[in-house]
Parts: sequence; structure tokens; C-alpha cells
Amino acid sequence: MLTVDELNDRLIDLAFAEDIGDGDHTTLCCIPEDAMGKSKLLIKEEGILAGIEIAKKVFHRFDPTLQVEVFIQDGAHVKPGDVAMIVSGKVQSLLQTERLMLNIMQRMSGIATMTGKYVARLEGTKTRILDTRKTTPGMRMLEKEAVKIGGGVNHRIGLFDMILLKDNHVDFAGGIAAAITRCHEYLKAKGKDLKIEIEVRNFDELQQVLDLGGVDRIMLDNFTPENTRKAVEMVNGRFEIESSGGITFDTIRDYAECGVDYISVGALTHSVKGLDMSFKAC
Repeated sequence: MLTVDELNDRLIDLAFAEDIGDGDHTTLCCIPEDAMGKSKLLIKEEGILAGIEIAKKVFHRFDPTLQVEVFIQDGAHVKPGDVAMIVSGKVQSLLQTERLMLNIMQRMSGIATMTGKYVARLEGTKTRILDTRKTTPGMRMLEKEAVKIGGGVNHRIGLFDMILLKDNHVDFAGGIAAAITRCHEYLKAKGKDLKIEIEVRNFDELQQVLDLGGVDRIMLDNFTPENTRKAVEMVNGRFEIESSGGITFDTIRDYAECGVDYISVGALTHSVKGLDMSFKAC
């Protein structure tokens, strides 16, 4: 299995390949190969900065001679006019790395900023914000890192590091009991020790899980706040509880105040707005 660094390296290589192709002819036609200069990362919108570390990797993977001076670290609150870093070296390299670095940092900073708003919304409760697998293909590791930078918690990274029995799994398996039983048989046969979460859609399914056990966390799918509170009482601390489905920024605190441990929010990664910033010659 590829490591996080290997996955990110592949992403960077693919991004350069699709952007530069057989050459950045705009830069190559008007900038001498030996021209040297500096560019600054200028923040143009208030938010939480994320992506500085991967930005350094972008620069150094394209041109190891580029020098990066960082003034603001990941996780810091930034405002218009802030300069997060200055990069020095070949002007051709600065121009060819600009867009990829900005694409990554704007998206990561947007995710971190959005996550930070959700985390602040739940201040004073025990509930923690989870991300989902609703990520941009190829960018999952970066987007999930941005969630952590913003104060959220990563759910499973992919299909390999946790069992999550969702509605389709339950239906195809033949019900709650069959799905959980087969899950344990599989883990034993494969010699794997993975946490098990199961999604329930109503109180009948919830009661089946409570009767059978054998899971670590229960996901309440599309429950109302009133039904969530009742479900929390039924579980009575025996399992972790996650709320998911149809929860908005305006309603999320209502769910948290029911006493759930986690709330998963797909919007953190699937519909986020990038944080405005630019890379300007200085």
C-alpha cells in the first residue's frame, strides 16, 4: 500500500504533467533561463491557512534549488494583506509552480476555514466534527489533512482502515445481524483488527444493533434532533454515536446538544470555497 508521501508525490507529478505538458511556452518564450527573482504568497481573505508543508514539497519537487521562507504556519488565522511565505530562485520555476501551489493551498485553506467554523459552532459540547470520503479524487490525503488543521477529526481514510456497514451493505447482506456476523467472520479469517461502525436508519435497526452488539460505533442516519436524543438515551453510553445525513451548519448544534460523540459533515470537502490568495512577484 502506498504511503501518504507517495500518494502526494504522485498527485504532484500528475498535476505538473497535466498543466505543463511539453513545456510552459509562455514562460519559456519571454523569461531567460538564468533570470532570478522572488514571489510572495499574499493572503486576500480572512481564514485559516493550510497547505504550507505540501507547498514546499511542490516547489522542491519541481526545482530543488528554490528557497522557501515561511512566515505563517499551517493552522494560523490569516487576514488580507498577510504574507505567508516568500519563494526565491529561478523565475521560470516560480512561474511554472505558481498555479499548482495556489490550487492546493486555496483548497486546503478553504477546507480548514470551513472546518474551523463548524468546530467553533460546537464549542462547549463534547461532539467532534468528522470528515467523510466525499473528497476530490487524488487529493484525499491533502483534504483530510486540511480538516485536521482546521480542528476537525478524520473519519476513516479509505475503505481499508475501518469497517463501515452502511445501508447498502446491510440490505445486500440480508439485514443487521447478517452484516455484523459476516463482518466478524471476515476479520477473524483475515487476521485483521479493524474498528466496526454500522449505520442505522430507524429505531428498529438501532435496537437490533443494541441486542446483538459487536460494533464500536453506531451511525444515526437522517435522524431528527428529537429522535437523536431518544437514540442517545437508548444507547446509554454502550457505543460511540455518530450523527450523519441532512445536518446543516444551522442545525448542527442541535444534534451536538443531544450528546452524540461525532457528527460527520461531507460539506467540509465536497462543496467548499477556496480561500483567496495570490502569488506575486516582489
